[in-house]
Amino acid sequence: MMLSPDLPHATQAPLAEHQPLGTLHRGFSGHVFHILATEHSACLPADEMERRLIELGFVEGAKVTILHEGLFGRDPIAVRVNGTTVALRRREAMAILVS
Repeated sequence: MMLSPDLPHATQAPLAEHQPLGTLHRGFSGHVFHILATEHSACLPADEMERRLIELGFVEGAKVTILHEGLFGRDPIAVRVNGTTVALRRREAMAILVS
């Protein structure tokens, strides 16, 4: 556990090395580590979901930033990926592992 430099008594949990983009919130910036689509990550078959995300620019090493979230942290989320802004459902974003 680390102490926050801004709030000396506050603590924050350390981030896991790779996390699904769908679990993160506005302001997060990182890089795509891997696409891991499953049948439960979207309405589409896993291979089609993976292909769609790659076409949108979610390739390994791409810089991603979460710009906006729906009301109360819900769908959709606006994500900038290598300079392009796209909207994703959180369940789709769960297939994108970031670091």
